[in-house]
Amino acid sequence: MNIAVTASNGMLGREIIKTLKKLEPNHTIIGLARSPEKASDLGIEIRPGDYDNSDVLKTSLQGIDAVLLVSGKEEPAKRIQQHRNVIQAAKNAGVKKIVYTSIQGAESGTAFSPVVQSNRQTEQDIKESGLEWVIGRNGIYIEPDIEYIDNYQKSGVVSNCAGDAKCGYTTRQELSFAYAKLLVEDKHYGNTYNLHGECITQSQLVEYLNQAFGLSLSYQTLSVEEYQQERIAELGDFLGTIIAGIYKSILDGYMDNTSDFLQAAGREHVGWEKYFMSLNKQ
Repeated sequence: MNIAVTASNGMLGREIIKTLKKLEPNHTIIGLARSPEKASDLGIEIRPGDYDNSDVLKTSLQGIDAVLLVSGKEEPAKRIQQHRNVIQAAKNAGVKKIVYTSIQGAESGTAFSPVVQSNRQTEQDIKESGLEWVIGRNGIYIEPDIEYIDNYQKSGVVSNCAGDAKCGYTTRQELSFAYAKLLVEDKHYGNTYNLHGECITQSQLVEYLNQAFGLSLSYQTLSVEEYQQERIAELGDFLGTIIAGIYKSILDGYMDNTSDFLQAAGREHVGWEKYFMSLNKQ
C-alpha cells in the first residue's frame, strides 16, 4: 500500500510519518510538503504538496492508495478551497481512500467557530467525493501547555476563560498512532471519530503540571473578554482571538465529548497520570 501524508513538514505530519514507519514498515510512506526540502530529514520520498497547486498535487498523488489530509493553517475561507484542491487531485490521481484530520469545537458562538465551520465543510466535501473516507476530529493538543511551562512558572498561575468545564485533550503522538490505524485498516470506512483522552478541567491540568514539574501553580479564571485581550496582547489580533475562541468552546462544553479513540486506534488513549509521569522522567 502506498500512503501519502500531506503537510509532512508540520508537527503533526512529521509525527504521523514517524509512527507509520515504525508500525507499518511493509507500506510505502510518501510525504507531501509545500517546501519539500524542509522535510528531507524524514528519510522517505518527499513530493511537492502545495495545497494551492492542483496540478502539482495530482502529479504528486499518482500511484497513491490512501492519503492523509492534514488540515491547513490558512484562514477558514481559503482553507476550504485548498482542501478541495487536495480532494479533487486525489480523485484525479486514482487515490482510493482519504483520511482527514478535523477538529472538535463549537460551530457557532465563538471566535473559533469559523475554523470549525470550515472543517465541517471539508468533512462534507470528503463525504461527497466518492472516495472511501475516514474523519478524525482531534481534541486539543496538550503540548502547548507543556511548552509554556516556563511562562507559567514565572507568573505562578495558569489563567484562561475555560472555568470548571472539561476538555478532551490529546497529544500528537497519540493522534499519530490513531491515524496510522485509520490509514491502513479497512474497517473504519465511513466513520467519524472524536480523538482525545480523558476529559479534564483546567484545575486538574494544573495539578498534573505541578506534579510533573515540581511547581505550585494555581488556576485563575478570567472572563472571555479579559482572556481575549490578554491573548491578543501577546499573540496579535488573529491568533489571540482564535485562542480565546478555543477556550470559550471549552467553557461552553463543546470540548467535553465522548472519545472514540479506542474504536479508532484499537487501544485506549494514554492516561494523563501516565503521560505526565513520563514527562517527569525526561
